Amino acid sequence: MARELDAKQSGEVPGTGVVGRGARDGARLFRDWFERLTTAGERGEQAAYVFVMGSMCEVLRCFDFHVVFPEINALQTAVRKVSQDYLSTAEDYGYSPDVCAYVRADVGMQLRGGSHPMARIPKPALTVATNACNTYIKWSEIWTRLYGTPMFTLDVPDPRSYDHPNKPDKEEFETDRRYVEHQIRELIELCERITGKRFDIDRLREAMGHASVMADCYRRALAANRAQPAVFNALGDGTIYLGVVNALRGTPEGSNYFRELVDELEYKAAHGIGSVEGEQYRLVFTEVPCYPIFRPFNELFTRHGGVFVGSSYLHIASGGESVGFQYDLKRPIESLAEGTLLSVGYAMDQMFYSDRHLLGMVDSLHADAVVYHAVKSCRTGSSGMADSRRLVMEKRDIPCLYIESDLVDPRVVSQAQLRNRVDAFFENLASRKLHASLAG
Repeated sequence: MARELDAKQSGEVPGTGVVGRGARDGARLFRDWFERLTTAGERGEQAAYVFVMGSMCEVLRCFDFHVVFPEINALQTAVRKVSQDYLSTAEDYGYSPDVCAYVRADVGMQLRGGSHPMARIPKPALTVATNACNTYIKWSEIWTRLYGTPMFTLDVPDPRSYDHPNKPDKEEFETDRRYVEHQIRELIELCERITGKRFDIDRLREAMGHASVMADCYRRALAANRAQPAVFNALGDGTIYLGVVNALRGTPEGSNYFRELVDELEYKAAHGIGSVEGEQYRLVFTEVPCYPIFRPFNELFTRHGGVFVGSSYLHIASGGESVGFQYDLKRPIESLAEGTLLSVGYAMDQMFYSDRHLLGMVDSLHADAVVYHAVKSCRTGSSGMADSRRLVMEKRDIPCLYIESDLVDPRVVSQAQLRNRVDAFFENLASRKLHASLAG
């Protein structure tokens, strides 16, 4: 309110400095991050290759590692319309088209000396993988073969069931937590050997403090889309948020960004400012977006007044920040182990019990339909979609669209076919809406 009064007194139109800030500042921070990766290689500074689930950024920042996310690098080649060149390089080298397109795009980039449309990606001094995705470990082994890079694998116990015992008040949770904590201490020792720097626990506390702020704000940002109209689009805007929440995890720039993002989204909610003009349908998206036609893919839905109010990927690929877990800085390593166990377990839950999470999003975000996007080269994320779709329709009696393409490979993306499927889907939605209004 004080901000609005100050704006009125100065003659400024309320909200003009707030609305759109998240997209603008997020794009700038992302470009700056890529530029730092280029200069890191030029200066001989060390980089660590990590993944979006269990990145261990809080530990790595204590040793001044630049963090590189190969998933982000790969998807950016698709968004920049050059992914096919990288895929072809990897396939000519011997990688099958059936291998994850993220992996093939990254291998193509490595074989081109780190050349990337956004930066020149430095070689890794360390790789950190988890068992959250069955591709991560084999992917990391590629870098070990190419560069002789030390590889650290963080083994996070899988959830036993949807109601698994990974809860702070369970004996099993404490056993798992100690197991993860021991591995984190091993990682710290490895970082000391690689960098020649001593571990500073106060730097860890600082990084964890920023990560806690990001977690709280990220959770609030996702919850802001309960507003009607929706204040952000989970595909377009959400991809920016994911980039920042991973690349700048544990930094003051990242925590400041998400504080301001929450201000923006809550301002938009309070003033009825939507993400899509003329919002008609609220949609939930599952799996990874189609990056080779990223903007047109989103427009297939927005042209009908559809807005993605939620996405499973905003949870799976957020490094656990959507859980909102707050670290206990009095016992940082123990708390980091606890947060890692909960967040990675939650991400795996999103994949293995997707129907339950989708039902939760449908209810909390007042969604009208669910869009299932089966990705050709991501069997882990796409398996079981038909069963999940059937269960969701049975439980909530809402339409569920099933479409197929890829996350990076443009050769298996048919924009005309997607348009036909999406147009027919919205005709069905419009018919259901009309019948419901007449019946009411």
